[in-house]
Amino acid sequence: MTADEAVPAFSRFIAIDWSGAAGKRYAGVAVAECGGEGPPWIVAPTERQWSRTAVFDWLFDGLERGPALVGIDCAFSLPFDVAGRYFPDPEAATAFDLWDRVEAVAGAEPDFAGGSFAAHPDYGADFWRAGTQPDWYRDPHRRTERVCRADGYGSPQSPYKLIGAKQVGKGGLAGMRMLRALKRAAPDRVAVWPFDAPGPGRTVFCEIYPRLFLIRAGFGLRKIRDGAAVDAALAVLGAPPAGLSGAVSDHDADALVSAAGLRWLAGRQAVWSPPAMDARARRQEGWIFGVGEGGGGASTPGA
Repeated sequence: MTADEAVPAFSRFIAIDWSGAAGKRYAGVAVAECGGEGPPWIVAPTERQWSRTAVFDWLFDGLERGPALVGIDCAFSLPFDVAGRYFPDPEAATAFDLWDRVEAVAGAEPDFAGGSFAAHPDYGADFWRAGTQPDWYRDPHRRTERVCRADGYGSPQSPYKLIGAKQVGKGGLAGMRMLRALKRAAPDRVAVWPFDAPGPGRTVFCEIYPRLFLIRAGFGLRKIRDGAAVDAALAVLGAPPAGLSGAVSDHDADALVSAAGLRWLAGRQAVWSPPAMDARARRQEGWIFGVGEGGGGASTPGA
């Protein structure tokens, strides 16, 4: 989307706290939704916990309900300073080519898991997978992650780092597989920003970093763990209270605040065409929604 194009309109805003963990269902997956006004709510899974396949099915069925902006907390691509080496012509390769490569390697894994890509002999040597940081590992980051840090919105991990509680690499690989499947299942109704133009009537998927919304709501690096704190964050982001009482999981809190945050940001032209987003990000690496828009930094919560 370029600066002279209209800001897309949505009737639904959905945020997904995602997980790349192994297993069948995951405590780390949460889904929240809000409409054009009103508070966000948690979407309950059909089973006790979400699987990634159940999220795919819910999203696919929801395409019939009108255009939505869907934010997923995972990296939509890898740093192409490294990933570009996977292709004969690194400059011509796109994020979708990378998704095809991931699918070719990990397609037999159930529930959109992508960990086998990071263990494959052709690609695994680029990932920090075990032990202390190897001498060869340079912690590669995409431009959007570097700009996010410069904006004061937190420090996203490199997708090539598969160590520690905050690692995001396997979640990103799983997200790439799910997004690829959604695009193939409904090519005329699904757009993945910034690689695709939003287009009228399309549900648009974007990459989110929940810490960005928490910081903009004034919570800094703190987690939200109760209903009162959720409502305090929602108020800064222009949403009515969710009205939850007592303890709230940090996964549910991240999803609720992010859903409201998506609606709060979606009407801003600069969010869709951030000055800091370069051509590589648009074609190969992707971009975190709300990063590099040129205003409202972390020093001014709620700006």
